[in-house]
Amino acid sequence: MDEEAFGSLTAAADPAMIVVTTAAEGERAGCLVGFHAQSSISAAHYCLWLSKANHTYRVGLRATHFAIHFPTAEDLDLAKRFGTLSGQDEDKFSGFEISVDESGVPLLEACPHRMLVERLTLLDDGGDHVCITTTVLSASSPGRFEPLRLSDVVHLRAGHAAEERAIQP
Repeated sequence: MDEEAFGSLTAAADPAMIVVTTAAEGERAGCLVGFHAQSSISAAHYCLWLSKANHTYRVGLRATHFAIHFPTAEDLDLAKRFGTLSGQDEDKFSGFEISVDESGVPLLEACPHRMLVERLTLLDDGGDHVCITTTVLSASSPGRFEPLRLSDVVHLRAGHAAEERAIQP
């Protein structure tokens, strides 16, 4: 396969970035995610892919609910925090106004464009990310916004390289 062509084609899509948050057994986690998509209209389903290298992946394996936040183009600092730090070493939520939904998922008040979702399935096809298929429980978007895109954050260095993925989650 031509890796350069693959990279060029996928970069051209310039997807909106999301911040996924979750919690399990009293442990909260969150990360910046570029792989996500609507996967059904009726019922409303949404898929997100978590890197196996991330702390959020390990917490997400035990979690049933997630929040999918859509940061705006002005939220680069938030994206930097959730995209470059490891939740296993630092509290990514420190300094942000947080509320918690009824299932214990932390919600970033700075990102009111969001969906609350419940996990349906988890697919691990052997790659460096796992797909979590969810059903959308609620969605809120208080007006138009310009999403933060991959091209806005491509310069950030991830908290963990894909090669660091956990063998034993």
